[in-house]
Amino acid sequence: MTDSGRRQLLAGARITSLGTLASRVLGMLRDVATASLLGTGTVMDAFVIAFRIPNMFRRLFGEGAFAAGYLPVITTRLVDNRREAWQFFTVTLYLLAAFLGTLVLLAEILCAVLFWWYRDDPAVTTLVSLSAVLVPYLFFICIAAQLAATLHALGQFTWPAFVPVLLNILWLIGVAIAYVFIPTNQLTQAYILAGCVLLSGPLQVAPLFAAVRSLGGRLDYNWASSKPYVTRILKTSGPMMVGLAITQINTLLDSVIAWSLAYDPGVTPSRSVAWLGGVVDYPMEVGAASAIYFGERLYQFPLGILGMAIATAIFPLLSRHAAAGQLQQMGDDLGYGIRLALFLGLPSSLGLMLMAEPIARVLFEHGEFGPESTERTARMIACYGAGVWAYCASAVLIRGYYALSDFKRPVMVGVWMVVANLILNLLLIWPLGEAGLAVSTSITAAVQVGLLAWLFARHHVPLHWKAIARTTWRTAAATFCMSLATWATLHALGPSPHFPTQLLTVLLPITTGVITFALAAWLLGLEEITHLTLARHEERTEPET
Repeated sequence: MTDSGRRQLLAGARITSLGTLASRVLGMLRDVATASLLGTGTVMDAFVIAFRIPNMFRRLFGEGAFAAGYLPVITTRLVDNRREAWQFFTVTLYLLAAFLGTLVLLAEILCAVLFWWYRDDPAVTTLVSLSAVLVPYLFFICIAAQLAATLHALGQFTWPAFVPVLLNILWLIGVAIAYVFIPTNQLTQAYILAGCVLLSGPLQVAPLFAAVRSLGGRLDYNWASSKPYVTRILKTSGPMMVGLAITQINTLLDSVIAWSLAYDPGVTPSRSVAWLGGVVDYPMEVGAASAIYFGERLYQFPLGILGMAIATAIFPLLSRHAAAGQLQQMGDDLGYGIRLALFLGLPSSLGLMLMAEPIARVLFEHGEFGPESTERTARMIACYGAGVWAYCASAVLIRGYYALSDFKRPVMVGVWMVVANLILNLLLIWPLGEAGLAVSTSITAAVQVGLLAWLFARHHVPLHWKAIARTTWRTAAATFCMSLATWATLHALGPSPHFPTQLLTVLLPITTGVITFALAAWLLGLEEITHLTLARHEERTEPET
């Protein structure tokens, strides 16, 4: 990678990482507050599954398929003909709004039918009614995704990185209102949170649209000039959604399985699963979906800050290389992105596995969230965390395929991974409980990365395996040193019932581990740490070319 290209990648990744970090920190605060408010009971299970529906669309459009199909086209059109670029932007915006509006209407009708059909089942009616409140949020958040992708094409990362903070601010306000004014009714509290999530949608769209306008964007509908490019997106968006959404689909399946196969003594008199013939017992207890949600939130923290930041920043660069036919440069840049993902993802994975229980205790064990919930959530954090490196690398690799308009292979791999994850889920939940769902997701993510990398190198561009292998074994060695230092510090501190000591038990081992990893990486000659630490200095001292 050239110095200029590396600076561009690292600058975009850094801005995206800072915005994501702010959003993740506030998101962690909101989850801590929500755990204290709702615990891990029936209402929380229903709320997290209802929230997953629009949230999955956010990931598909904001971090996935729509951006992957839309961004290369708008990038090329902005270079070739800015007037036609804004016409394409307008047509896409109108079509997307029409599609989303129809989708929301159909979803609301389905919710109404399900509510009437299962009107005597409180668990289902709670889930369906919360879903009805939250489904319209997907309209606004997907429109925001198009605006964010447009800003990325214009080289602007700040607004798209920081606007998602608004969701967490509104959510926290909702928790405060529910805690003060509705202290005992958890279902009403959940409705208040759902309303705040919905309100955050238009509040995220407004500043992004204003930013696009300030950079010259305008609404100029011209179907004739935009039709070929819109057709191209329509043909590729479906396969791209499958390819990029594998982790999200797998996690949604985890939650649905956890909700449907969790024993709730207040609702189900027998531990045997009636709809499976009564021959097997429920493999999980109520609260499994909540434990999955909180565990997922912890592994999404490094994934969002590291993996998605690299993938978001590298995609415009890969798209430009592909458009110019610069395959060698594309292979170099993609290989560098994979190395960055492994360099940052491997220590994150092991760190989460080692620190799962202390982190879960400090963050969540308050109010309605008791020690048993902490233990269950810690298992989910450790099992999901084992795959962080794979989630990060997969996000980068798939961008390489889509920059080259290769949609078939990621979809083929993705479909097989969904099937494999479902099979592993059903095999592992009875011996491992809800932890088996997380183990399945981590295993399939690792297999997916291996297949994607092998197929890309075989059919497109070599990925410089020696450089990737060198980074991998050196990062693994530095991670081993980090794990020893982290474990020793954690063991020396020991458990404590007092919050200040518990907080120290989290902060001190993490600090020790980070310092040890950085020192080991430097001694082992990992150039990635040098690039990350010197990137800002290079931007200040070297002119752009």
